[in-house]
Amino acid sequence: MPTEYREGVDGLVVSRETLPDPLHPDVYTLGHCLTESYPSDWGGPDTTRSVVVLYWGSFHRLAAMGEDFDWDDELWETLTHELRHHLESLAREDALEGVDYALDETFKRDEGVAFDPWYYQQGEEVADGVFQVERSFYVEQVWRTDAFEAVGWVPFEWRGSRFRVRRPEHLGDVHFVRIGGIETGAASLELVLVRRRSWWEDVKRLGTTYRPVVIESEAGAEPDPTAG
Repeated sequence: MPTEYREGVDGLVVSRETLPDPLHPDVYTLGHCLTESYPSDWGGPDTTRSVVVLYWGSFHRLAAMGEDFDWDDELWETLTHELRHHLESLAREDALEGVDYALDETFKRDEGVAFDPWYYQQGEEVADGVFQVERSFYVEQVWRTDAFEAVGWVPFEWRGSRFRVRRPEHLGDVHFVRIGGIETGAASLELVLVRRRSWWEDVKRLGTTYRPVVIESEAGAEPDPTAG
C-alpha cells in the first residue's frame, strides 16, 4: 500500500470471498473500505479509521471470464479506489459516492434495463463538460432542437484536438454516441448530446411521469477541418 495513503488505515485484508452483485449477473464487488469514525470535535486519522478489504474470490471469478483480465491493473485500480473512499472520509467529502452511483447505472445500461441517462454527470468532471467514470469518458453538449437540425456535422474537442462526427438523424432527450476512429487506449469515449429542456420539462423530470427519450448510436470521428 503506498505510504502516502496509509494514514488512518489500520490494515489491508485479502478475503477469499466471492461477492456477486444480487441484481447484475457477471458483476462482482472487488473491494470495500470499512470505515469507522469515533466521536470527536476534530476529524482526522486519529478519529477516522479504515480497513481495506480485497475479495480474491471476485477477482478470480472475473479472471476466469476473460483472457485479457489484468490482475495487476485491476488490483491497483481497486485498491486506490477504496483508499480514496478513506481519504474522502477524512476530508468529509463524498465524491466517490457519485462515481459508485454512476457505475451502478452503467451496469443497468449495459444490461438493457432502465437507467438514469444523466448518470455520467455523477462522475468526475475532468474538463468543462467532460466527465470520467473509471475508464469511460463522456463529452456532453447541450443542443436546441432547431440548432441541431440545422447542422450537418457535430464538432467536439478531445484532449486538445478538434474532431467532428456526422449529425445523427434524431436528437432525442439524451443521445449517447459511441465514438470510434480516435485513439483512446483502454478507455471508451462517448459524445452525449442533450436536448435543451424548458423549465416545465425540468419540473416534470423531478416527478415520476417524465420518461426521457434515450438514443444510443455509434459514429466514426474525423479531424475537424474548420478548426484553427
